Amino acid sequence: MIRTVVARIRRHIGLVSALVLTIVIGMFVGPRVVLGPRIIVEPIVQQDFVQTVVASGRVETPHRVDVGVQITGTVQRVPVREGQSVASGATLIELEPSELHAALRQAERAVQYAAAKQRQLREVQAPAAAQAMRQAQLAHDAAVDAWKRSSTLFAAGAISQSEMDVARRGEQSAAAQLQTAQQAVVSAMPSGSDDAASSATLAQAQAGVALARAKLDYTTVRAPIVGVLIARDVEPGDVVQPGRVLMVLSPAGETQLVVQIDEKNLRLLTIGLTAVASADAYPTKRFAADVVYINPSVDAQRGAVEVKLHVASPPAYLKQDMTVSVDIQIATRPYAILVPGDAVHDIDTNVPWVLVVDGGHVRKRRIMLGLRSTGVCEVRSGLVAGDRVVPVATANVVDGARIRPTAASASTSASTSTSTAP
Repeated sequence: MIRTVVARIRRHIGLVSALVLTIVIGMFVGPRVVLGPRIIVEPIVQQDFVQTVVASGRVETPHRVDVGVQITGTVQRVPVREGQSVASGATLIELEPSELHAALRQAERAVQYAAAKQRQLREVQAPAAAQAMRQAQLAHDAAVDAWKRSSTLFAAGAISQSEMDVARRGEQSAAAQLQTAQQAVVSAMPSGSDDAASSATLAQAQAGVALARAKLDYTTVRAPIVGVLIARDVEPGDVVQPGRVLMVLSPAGETQLVVQIDEKNLRLLTIGLTAVASADAYPTKRFAADVVYINPSVDAQRGAVEVKLHVASPPAYLKQDMTVSVDIQIATRPYAILVPGDAVHDIDTNVPWVLVVDGGHVRKRRIMLGLRSTGVCEVRSGLVAGDRVVPVATANVVDGARIRPTAASASTSASTSTSTAP
């Protein structure tokens, strides 16, 4: 009897346990079966829309100055370091100058010698030539008188023909000596050939001095302009020669950003577009820039176009060759209806569509897109602010399916970007 009662109690306990378990399972599974699964949905918002093209690049000046030497020599001193700002005329490199100092002294002595020779010509040789010409003139006058007397005597028959010829040759010889003396005087005059030759010798010696001084000056390499030294490839003791770049100087003044834009976005770019940039080293600090140059050719290797932007007011922390990120503003649309790009099906076709929450179900709805990016798209028709859509990546959600919508963890951003780094 007791055993029968215990068995019946056990059966009732089993039935009650099974009933409780069924109720518990129904509490968890029932809503999913009846109301559908919980699905995270994203809201459609209405905000100002800014479409941008994003690219990365570097800070550059419009031009750089390569610094080298003009003569071969040994580096004696390099008084500047990379990153240092230098004034125009500041010393950048000094070469060992002793050999060129000696060459300059030698050239200066050559000038002194040439000047002394010219002075000797004018103070000694010119007066001596004048004196010699006077003596030659007297000798010629005497020879002429002797020839005239001989002519008279010969006519009277007092002398022979041979004596007459001797007198004639004496006059001719004296005339030749006089002409030579006159030419010597003319040559020694300031406009004469000897004076010209001595002046040329002096000028040549002076040019040698100028050349020696120029070469000596070349031992000191100076900054041609105000700027920042961004590269230094020289140390004391190096033997350097012309043609090798030893330093690179970034001139102070205009600053520009050079970025590479994916060629598929070339149609969106025009000169004059504004942009907001930031250095990767200071991501929270932003500054303005303007598009001033678009390369007419495309880099075939990277499929990119070089774009340059002018920075009117560069921040003090901006350095040459810094990596920067640039958002070029392509278009704006006030109060635009925005849908997350990850909720649009067939986004690259002419018939994009979304799954819109309609009560407890989702419905397929075609939409028309306007401005778009990889993050957010403008909706021209098909949706209104407040609608909710299901992300494309949500599995097992099809048109007409029942769901329990759950709000997304973050709201859609109104400022959009298109990454274009090649």
